[in-house]
Amino acid sequence: MRKIGLIGGMSWLSTRTYYEHINRLVQSRAGMDHSAPLLIESLDYSKLSRLSSADEWKRAAGILSDSAKRLEKAGATAILIGANSMHKVYDEVAAAVKVPVIHIAECVAQRMAADGVKKAAVIGTRNVMLESFYRQKLIARDIELLPPEMQFVDTLDRIIYDELLLGKASRQAERELKTIITNLEQDGAEAVVLGCTELEMVVDVDANVLPIYDCTRIHAEAAVDWIMGEG
Repeated sequence: MRKIGLIGGMSWLSTRTYYEHINRLVQSRAGMDHSAPLLIESLDYSKLSRLSSADEWKRAAGILSDSAKRLEKAGATAILIGANSMHKVYDEVAAAVKVPVIHIAECVAQRMAADGVKKAAVIGTRNVMLESFYRQKLIARDIELLPPEMQFVDTLDRIIYDELLLGKASRQAERELKTIITNLEQDGAEAVVLGCTELEMVVDVDANVLPIYDCTRIHAEAAVDWIMGEG
């Protein structure tokens, strides 16, 4: 099996989820006595939270690029960035190393296209929902995306930053997400992308009114494809 590197810590809760998903998938494919050859560098999230200015994002690109270099030097043959929002600096990170950096939105787009999804909605943090760096990967696969509604953007940003990233998953947040997803279905969405690794804390991925594409699971599956020599 090939060793893979994970840039984590954004938040540590999603890093834990990646670790669990990847190891369970390796066990299911290779046998229960196996575990994933995995390197993790957990970054200090306080330096990467709620970035807005160009200078802040430039600093973030440097932090993640340095992390990727360390993982490559330690023996990682491919790298994951364990946060949707940090894929804003994907190009800079990918250029800093010689090994592949597996793009989370590209994995999701590939899965949705294979399933024949034509119209979808993305929910996540403000920058994931409003900026093009994530959405363009889906659009490139001829998937029409519903325009983000600012009411939903504000609600999701609050839930993610004020609750989920702190490890809180309230019943109120669950109800708000159910309402948002129901509204998206009424607006014509055939599926919903969870464009935030923590959203599975308040969204029942396997029992919902619409097909839910959980970016963390899909990214982890792509990682295991690589580990097993299938990617």
